[in-house]
Amino acid sequence: MNVEKLMKMAGSVRTGGKGTMRRKKKAVHKTTTTDDKRLQSTLKRIGVNAIPAIEEVNIFKEDVVIQFVNPKVQASIGANTWVVSGTPQNKKLQDILPQIIHQLGPDNLENLKKLAEQFQKQAPAAAEDDEDDVPELVAGETFEAAAEGGNTQTS
Repeated sequence: MNVEKLMKMAGSVRTGGKGTMRRKKKAVHKTTTTDDKRLQSTLKRIGVNAIPAIEEVNIFKEDVVIQFVNPKVQASIGANTWVVSGTPQNKKLQDILPQIIHQLGPDNLENLKKLAEQFQKQAPAAAEDDEDDVPELVAGETFEAAAEGGNTQTS
């Protein structure tokens, strides 16, 4: 390589004068604070208050549970608004159920039983859904006979 070109490139990465350390990597500045500031100002307008001492939040969506461990929880009861911020983890309901069953109250336990019954009903139905949805023929009729006879029954 050309020595002059190499010296020119080496000189462009210095942070100060001769004999100073070179930069290891280029600094990237992000402006994500504007979104956060706008969100915080909107939440302040709504009047949310922090709720302390919440160790875990579980959000149930069909057969997936979104779990937040040690989240920051804010709420505005009048505006019917809850804010849960933290790092979420997606887990399957079957995997997390033994861990959280003792946290559920009697009302939620009944809801969970209904949910489990729905899953059991859907599992056999899913196997049957593989067949096409073709209606059964009426005994003694064929498609050709129905088309020729102009039989237009609606169900």
